[in-house]
Amino acid sequence: MPATNERTKLLHVEDILIAYQKLKEVVAHTPLQLNKRLSEKYDCRIYVKREDLQHVRSFKLRGAYYKINSVEQEAREKGVVCASAGNHAQGVAYACAELGIEGKIFMPQTTPKQKINQVKMFGRDQVEIILTRDTFDESSAQALAYKEEHGQLFIHPFDDPVLMAGQGTVAVEVLNDIGEPADFVFASIGGGGLMSGLATYIKNVSPQTKMIGVEPAGAASMKASLESGQVTALASIDKFVDGAAVQRPGTLTYEICREYVDDILPIPEGKVCTAILDLYNEHAIVAEPAGALPIAALDEYQDEIRGKTVVCVISGGNNDISRMQEIKEKSLIHEGLLHYFILDFPQRAGALRQFLDSVLGPDDDITTFEYTKKNNKENGPALIGIEIKHREDYSGLIERMNTLGFPYKELNKDSYLFGLLI
Repeated sequence: MPATNERTKLLHVEDILIAYQKLKEVVAHTPLQLNKRLSEKYDCRIYVKREDLQHVRSFKLRGAYYKINSVEQEAREKGVVCASAGNHAQGVAYACAELGIEGKIFMPQTTPKQKINQVKMFGRDQVEIILTRDTFDESSAQALAYKEEHGQLFIHPFDDPVLMAGQGTVAVEVLNDIGEPADFVFASIGGGGLMSGLATYIKNVSPQTKMIGVEPAGAASMKASLESGQVTALASIDKFVDGAAVQRPGTLTYEICREYVDDILPIPEGKVCTAILDLYNEHAIVAEPAGALPIAALDEYQDEIRGKTVVCVISGGNNDISRMQEIKEKSLIHEGLLHYFILDFPQRAGALRQFLDSVLGPDDDITTFEYTKKNNKENGPALIGIEIKHREDYSGLIERMNTLGFPYKELNKDSYLFGLLI
C-alpha cells in the first residue's frame, strides 16, 4: 500500500470538484434512477447511473473533454492523438470538434463498426481515424509511436490524473442525487480510469461505501495486477467486451484501485450478454458489454446487498445492433441452453427422421444443421446446434443420443473446435 503523501499526489477530491464545475455546461448531468425491477429481484434499493445517456453515450466524454480543455492552447497548436476501442475515441472526437482541434484517433481493426461511425460523426472534419492491429494495447503502441514522430499531444484513455478527475464527476452527481447513503457502488474496470475517479471521490466523501469493480473474465488485468502486487500485462485477452478489454491496466489507476477498491469481480462474457439482453428486454436500456458489467455482477453479491442501497454505473450504451445475434448466442451458451455437436449420422434412410422424432425433446429446437451426404461412406458427420428450453433438459438429450446410438462430439466442451465455430 502506498504511503498517504504518495497516494494523494495522484488525485485529490478537490481536483474532481474543480472538474465538475468546469464540465457542468459541457456534459449531460445523467439520471440516477431507482430501478424497481432490479430492486425487487435483489431485495434492496438499486439505483442505475445512466451514463449511456451521455452526449456520446458514454462517461468517456467527461475525462476526454476535460483533459483536452486543460491543455487547449498547446493542443490547438500541435493537435492531439489517442488510442481507443471506441468510447474514449468518441469523447476525444467530440472535444476536438467543439474546440476546433485536430485529432488523430487510432482504433483496433476489431472495433465494432457502430463505434467507428460514431467517432466520424462526433469528430466531423476535425479528426482522422486510423484502424490498426487487433487490440487496444496494440493500437496504443501505434498511437504513441505516431505521437513521438509528429510531436502531437497524447490523450491517454485512463492513466492520467486530469482525465480521472473528469471521470470522477460521475461520482459527484451520484452522491448529490441519491438522497441516502450508498452502501455499494458497482462499476466496470478496463484500464481503471472510471473506477479511479469514482473511488477517489466516494471513498473520501462516503468512506463506508464499498467500491466493487467489475471486469470481463477474459480480460481481468486489474484483478491480476492486484493479486500479483504489481501492474501485470495479460498474455492474451478476450476482446468481446471491447470497452473493458485491456491487457494491462494503468500504472496510476492501479495505485488508486489498490487503495480504494474493496473487491474486483471477473464476470464471464456470456453472463454479460445475458445482462445486456435483460436490460434491453426488461428495462428498455441499451447497454454495451462494458456498460452491462455491473448489472451482470449483482448475482455474485446478492447476499451482501440484500436490504442495502446499491448504485450501478451503466458506463456506456454504444452497442452495435448487428452484434445482437452474437450476444444472444453467447448468452444461451453461458446459460446452458445452446449446445453444438458433431454427430456421426448413419447414412441410411430414416436416420435423420429418427433423430428428430426420438432424440429431440418436445421443446428442443435445431438452430444449426450442416450435412452433406457421401454415398460411398457408411457414416457422415453433421454439425448440429440444439437450443433447449431448460438447462436440466440437457441430460435427457445426451441420454437419448447415447441410447439410440448416435455417436457425437460436444463442441461446447472442446475449446479449440468451439473457438473455430463461434
